[in-house]
Amino acid sequence: MVRATFRFYQELNDFLPTERRQRAFSCECAQAATTKHMIEALGVPHTEVELLLVNGESVGFDRLLAEDDRVAVYPKFESLDISSLLKVRERPLRTLRFIADAHLGGLARLLRMCGFDTLYAKTLDDQEIAAIAAQQGRIVLTRDRELLKRRVIDHGCYVRALKSEQQLRELFQRLDLAGSARPFSLCLHCNVPLQPVELEEARERLPSRIGCSYQQFMRCERCDRLFWQGSHWRNMHAVLKPLLDPPAPVALTPVPAGPPHAASQD
Repeated sequence: MVRATFRFYQELNDFLPTERRQRAFSCECAQAATTKHMIEALGVPHTEVELLLVNGESVGFDRLLAEDDRVAVYPKFESLDISSLLKVRERPLRTLRFIADAHLGGLARLLRMCGFDTLYAKTLDDQEIAAIAAQQGRIVLTRDRELLKRRVIDHGCYVRALKSEQQLRELFQRLDLAGSARPFSLCLHCNVPLQPVELEEARERLPSRIGCSYQQFMRCERCDRLFWQGSHWRNMHAVLKPLLDPPAPVALTPVPAGPPHAASQD
């Protein structure tokens, strides 16, 4: 057995018992324990960690702990570029894609509304979620810290808020999503890109009061639903508007050319 001192910073303290928060504490470690093993044994999922310092030196999750080591554990840095120091992951994700667990259906729908590829199915268990995340390079979204401790999961986010709109705001702030959002470009049901539809084709399928009121329509090629900028779209846009800073290119009225950003039904 060896004894090391740990200090967790910022929101990582949420995972610790009260007496260990916001302070350095010493604890015994197994003889061949790595930083990853001990961090998770203390209750913090490795997917929440962005930077590890042992005795002031940046290390990876495979660093073996030695007697009297001092371990500082940091979450994601919001405004400071520390890319040259990072050693806990081989490479960052270039494309933001998510997979949400069974308890985050509302959040998954809102992320799709923002244009983020988000897999969700109530039938997926933890093992399937972890496997899909590893195979497809997806960020796991969950309120289950044990799921985030699974070895194959490289990128994950523990969602703290309880209500879906609050959860969306939390992710926008933590992951800086505003610049990557493409609102109303995906089907909310199927998670596939929407395609423009000829005006006459759309009008043939819709009641005249709707078909004659709008000039642009989108269709999901998988479920064949039609979308337009109706009252539902306006309600969803009201949810998104405070999050988009600077605002993403969302058309408030139909535009004469180019793919419309419409994803709502009356």
